[in-house]
Amino acid sequence: MAPLELRDILHALLFVADAPLDLETLCRVTGASPEAVLEGLRQLQEVLTAQGAVQLTQVAGGYQLATKPEYAPYITRLLNPPTKRLSRAALETLAIIAYEQPITQAQIDALRGVDSSHVVRQLLERGLIQEVGRKDAPGKPVLYGVTTNFLHYFGLNSMADLPEKPADGPAV
Repeated sequence: MAPLELRDILHALLFVADAPLDLETLCRVTGASPEAVLEGLRQLQEVLTAQGAVQLTQVAGGYQLATKPEYAPYITRLLNPPTKRLSRAALETLAIIAYEQPITQAQIDALRGVDSSHVVRQLLERGLIQEVGRKDAPGKPVLYGVTTNFLHYFGLNSMADLPEKPADGPAV
């Protein structure tokens, strides 16, 4: 397969994907080696950077095509999406889960000082957190952790991209 052909195949795959595609998936679908795929992605990024309104981004452990930030006001006007902001309670709960995962509902409640069951349900419904197991304790409480949707929502590539936890932050 010629390098330019691989670049164009990657462009097409990323164009139709509704979520970030990881390197393993791109290699499997194209039949190319990881080195070849990475080179194809580099070439695609070069072409997209030089022209057009689209860029190649690395997010949630994969690659995705996205509109360049300078076009955001026009896209917002076109789509006029309803506000899907997270409440202060949801952000607080999500931060606790992200930094302390895996964590139980009781531990979240203890750190927040209030019942968080409603907020946890909302975060589960939005796909920002998930059940990651059960704690080996009486009653086998559910353990929660964040999802790749969390990474995507906040524009992070991995959990390592989270800011450092404040020194006075919660300790479970």
